[in-house]
Amino acid sequence: MMKLIPRKPLSLSLAGMIAIGAGGLWLSATSNAADEPAKAASASAPAAKVKPALTVTTTKATSGNLVIKLSANGSVAAWQEALIGSEASGLRIQELHANIGDVVQRGQLLASFASETVKADLALAQASLAEAQANLADAAANAERTRALQTSGALSAQQVGQYLTAEQTARARVESAKASVEAQQLRMRHTRVVAPDSGIITARAATLGSVVGNGAELFRMIRQGRLEWRAEVTASEMAKIVQGTEAVVTAPGGAQWKGKVRVVSPTVDAQTRMGLVYVDLIPDAGVAAAAAAAAKPQPATASMAFKPGMYAKGEFVMGSSQALTIPQQAVVVRDGFSYAFRVNPDGHVTQIKLLTGRRVSNAQGDLVEVVSGLNADSTVVSSGAGFLNDGDTVKVVAAAKPAAAKN
Repeated sequence: MMKLIPRKPLSLSLAGMIAIGAGGLWLSATSNAADEPAKAASASAPAAKVKPALTVTTTKATSGNLVIKLSANGSVAAWQEALIGSEASGLRIQELHANIGDVVQRGQLLASFASETVKADLALAQASLAEAQANLADAAANAERTRALQTSGALSAQQVGQYLTAEQTARARVESAKASVEAQQLRMRHTRVVAPDSGIITARAATLGSVVGNGAELFRMIRQGRLEWRAEVTASEMAKIVQGTEAVVTAPGGAQWKGKVRVVSPTVDAQTRMGLVYVDLIPDAGVAAAAAAAAKPQPATASMAFKPGMYAKGEFVMGSSQALTIPQQAVVVRDGFSYAFRVNPDGHVTQIKLLTGRRVSNAQGDLVEVVSGLNADSTVVSSGAGFLNDGDTVKVVAAAKPAAAKN
């Protein structure tokens, strides 16, 4: 007979296993129940805020008309320079009435020569004229009587011819004496050196007491005080400039005068491949008002803004075109490229590569033309852009207004 296995120990082990399983289920349920409030609290808590990297101000890209300009450099020179010389030979300079920098008018006395010798020669010529006129009167009377007796036969044909020839000779001597008097009067006028035109004296070679020869240079002046700017441009730029084009020329001291193209050179220098554009300089309103208020008219060169021989820069105004612009401080140059930082609604910034064009200045500051990369009304960082990187979070504040001037 087979032996029966006792059942009591088996039943006890099964009961123990059931008890352990029930305990584990109870512990798991208890743990899940305890974690649910924590998860709910974590889900209901707000997300932590990211601290802004920088506080910035913003601006918008604006669209408007932008002036097209062509920059150039060149020298300032006199429009025309007059050389005032001596027409009197062998005379001594007695008085000088003008110096370098003096503003003179047409016909104004600049220098005078000693005229004693000329006066004596003039008196001698006048006496010769009087003698010739007396001889003419006598010869004319003899010729008149000869004509009356010519048909009577009282005088031979030879005598008649002699009297008539004497009359013609006397008349010729009178004309010669008159020419001598006029020559001496001209010499007398040449003892006074006057300005041939209004302008400003730039050089004086005359010395008091010196004896000068005929044609010697005494003074040099700028006619009418007119100055011109001789801009140097390339051959391709010359084709864009026409007569009457406006320009703005800046002196080394910062003063600016307007100008207008008078003529474009028909040739280009074979060495430098540059051509000249001649621009008449127009004084600004302040200089013109000061000249009008002066006791006598003052040429434009009376001011210290522009002087012949100085080197100046300028811009030709070629017109205007529609363009998108942003402030220059909003443009960041990195690795040879231009960038701007656009502000997104969530406070993050996006770095945008720009293609820039012209640069202009106005009352609001310096502006840069954006050829591509931005749209109109795009909001970009204006101050602090140089410290940002792509994706940074920024805090936008209003730009500070300039303080009001105190009375």
